[in-house]
Amino acid sequence: HRMGIMTAVAIGIHNFPEGLATFVGALADPVVGIALAIAIGIHNIPEGMCVAIPVFYATGNRWKAFSWALISGVTEPLGAALGWLILKDYFDDRVYGIVFGLVGGMMVCICFQELIPTALHYDPNNKVTAKSIILGMLVMA
Repeated sequence: HRMGIMTAVAIGIHNFPEGLATFVGALADPVVGIALAIAIGIHNIPEGMCVAIPVFYATGNRWKAFSWALISGVTEPLGAALGWLILKDYFDDRVYGIVFGLVGGMMVCICFQELIPTALHYDPNNKVTAKSIILGMLVMA
């Protein structure tokens, strides 16, 4: 149960900049915003499972598992809303560059510090992790 809750918190924090990136991308170019929303939506499926599965197995409660997965995902639109509230009067090309750079850096940092080490923790001999990372890149390309 604790692992599911901690995963929900980590993914919630991770989702916040994704919401901001989608929002800024949609403002800059609706095609970019749609592409980001689709890509982020695709990768939110396994994220939700990473939250729900441990909670379900610990509690046997599907509603609790679903609720924690939902809570972790709600931070994405919150990131978009907060970004709009803070930046709505300041958007120009420079601000777009700054925000995309910051969000991109956050996402890369999360990948290197959290996602890949966690994958290697569960796959210490790296039998599938590196291949999965490459497959993930191919899916997103």
